[in-house]
Amino acid sequence: MNDKFLSCALDEAKIAFNLNEVPVGAVITKKNKIIAKSHNLKRSTNNITNHAEIISIIEASNYIGDWRLNDCEMFVTLEPCPMCAGAIVGARIKKIYIGCESNNKSNKEIIHNILQNKDSDHFVEIEYLNNKECSNILTEFFSNKR
Repeated sequence: MNDKFLSCALDEAKIAFNLNEVPVGAVITKKNKIIAKSHNLKRSTNNITNHAEIISIIEASNYIGDWRLNDCEMFVTLEPCPMCAGAIVGARIKKIYIGCESNNKSNKEIIHNILQNKDSDHFVEIEYLNNKECSNILTEFFSNKR
């Protein structure tokens, strides 16, 4: 099942790639059903907060009619940034599946401190899927920029 949801997130990343956006896609599921999906739109909209994770959290909240996304899981193609990690905790997402790690090594420690802070009122499970396609699309995107 995880492959199916990560594949959908990767399809979203491909849409972002074609829009000249950093190719990141996110999917939110509840009870093994997709309730939201999105891709980065930061450049297209000139809005720094339009990351795939944030947009999909907004969509999922609208879908279920609550900002609390209890029992929801997120599949994202790239390890989230600190802003998105904070939103994931705030939305009460149960678990996040990450397609590939960020190249920013200090990011991993920051993300884990946000998502799995023992002093926080919410703890997010993390699973790294180490998906080669998620890594390859980012490599291709940034190599085309250089």
